[in-house]
Order: sequence, then structure tokens, then C-alpha cells
Amino acid sequence: MNKKNLISIIIPAFNEESGIYIGLDRLVEMELQNKYEIIYIDDGSTDKTAEIIRRYPVKLFRHNVNKGYGAALKTGIRKASGSKLIILDSDGQHDPKHIEDIVKMLDEFDMVIGERSEDSVQVKRRQKGKRLIRWIGEYLVEQRLPDYNSGFRGFHKEEMMGMLHLMPNGFSFSTTSTLAFLKEGYTIGTFPIYVGARVGRKSNVKFAKDGTKTLLLIFRIIMLFNPLKIFFPASVIAMIAGLSFGIYGYFLAGRFSNSAIILMILGMFLFFIGLVADQIAMLNRKQR
Repeated sequence: MNKKNLISIIIPAFNEESGIYIGLDRLVEMELQNKYEIIYIDDGSTDKTAEIIRRYPVKLFRHNVNKGYGAALKTGIRKASGSKLIILDSDGQHDPKHIEDIVKMLDEFDMVIGERSEDSVQVKRRQKGKRLIRWIGEYLVEQRLPDYNSGFRGFHKEEMMGMLHLMPNGFSFSTTSTLAFLKEGYTIGTFPIYVGARVGRKSNVKFAKDGTKTLLLIFRIIMLFNPLKIFFPASVIAMIAGLSFGIYGYFLAGRFSNSAIILMILGMFLFFIGLVADQIAMLNRKQR
């Protein structure tokens, strides 16, 4: 029972009445409720999700309206009494047997992520977007990314609370938290997991709607973690283009053209704007 005050398991749920019992049965079968604090966040469900959760020996907190995956996790993180937190999905895809592995690894790492195996079930239409985000993320943090958007992970509450104001309310909580921990120099450990097909309703992710959100997420991540990675190359390109155009015009017409001068000035402005954006990003990442 002593561990109950040290470890909290947070599980967000939204309209999961068809399959939420699978994870709940597994947790109770393993008697994890006797060892850890188990918190379910009902994110404004309109079905019987909350009613089903109340039948089990776990804590339940509810949102009056659907606020998003990230918002549900934020509520759980704030309500949790444990110093170490573990999050997983409520749709039956994550096996609670790995919770013990995360608990042990959190003694060594600041964040632990369940890295999905090659044969895990994943929606194919999301793969291109995920590869693009991975490429941009690795460019920003200058190292290989783990399974950055895996929903099965653990971390220390104190460290997450210091950057909770950076986390989005939507589906990109996992991606942003991974990049934030890496950018701040925290250590991340991984272990392999198999993720099966979700039970119950289909995923809420829509190609057109969430594809736009993904593009916005990419720009947000860039500006949040390393704006100079964008502004500096853009300023160099503008400066080189302006200088090249000016030299060409000088030899051709005997003068630097106005267009060349404007391009060079644009390059200077981009560089200084990038410096200011970088300082603002650093201030935003400071712990509250």
C-alpha cells in the first residue's frame, strides 16, 4: 500500500462503453488498484462510459464537455497524488502488464515510453504524417526520436508539472511532451510493446481534419522548441539570394537593384526576428 502514494495511473476515456471494460477487468484482475492510485478521466462522454467505470474500484473525474485527450491528461496529472505517473489508453490496446516495467525504469529515466513493435496495429493513412513529424522533430532536437506519440508512457510528476503549460489540449500531447523532455535534456528510456486493434468505436482521427491539425502542430513545435532552426536558414537563403541578384545586376546594369537590397534586408530581419523568437521560446519553456 505504500506505493499507492508514489505511483498514479492515469487513463483518459471518451465514449468507450464498448471496450473500456477490457482494461478495467485487466487492472482489477492484476489487483493493481491495491498497489497504485488508478485515475480515469471521462472527457465528456455521452454514452455509458462513466457508468461502467463507477462499477470498479478506481477513481473517476469527469469533464462536463469534451475538451480533448491532452486536457483529460492534464486533469489527471493535477489530480494525481503520486510522484510517478503512468498514462495509457482506455481502448484495450495497451496491456497493463507493462506497468511494472515502467515503474522500475522510472528509477533510472525521467520518462519511459512504450515503443510499438513493427507488427503492432497502426492506421496506415497516418503513417506519412507521422514520418514528417518524426523528421522535423529529429531535426529540432538533433537526435533520434523514440516512439514520440505512443500513448503508453510514464514520467515524474514534478518534471511534467513544470512544463504542463506547454502541453496542448488535443491529440498531440504525447508528441509535445516527448520533444519537451528531450529539449530540456531529460533522459528517456524505451521498452517494446505490442499494440493490438482498438476495441469498440473507431478512432476519432480524421484524415482531412487532423491532417490540418498535424500541419499546425508542426509549426507550433518549431516555434515552441527551436525557432532558429527555421529563421536562420531562411535568413541565410534570403541574404545569399539578394547578394547574388545584386552582384548579377551590378555586372549587367552597373548597379545593385532595389529587389536585391530588399532581399538582403529581409534576410537581416529574419535573422533578428529568429533571435527574438528563440529567446521568447526559452522563456516560455521555463518552469512556472
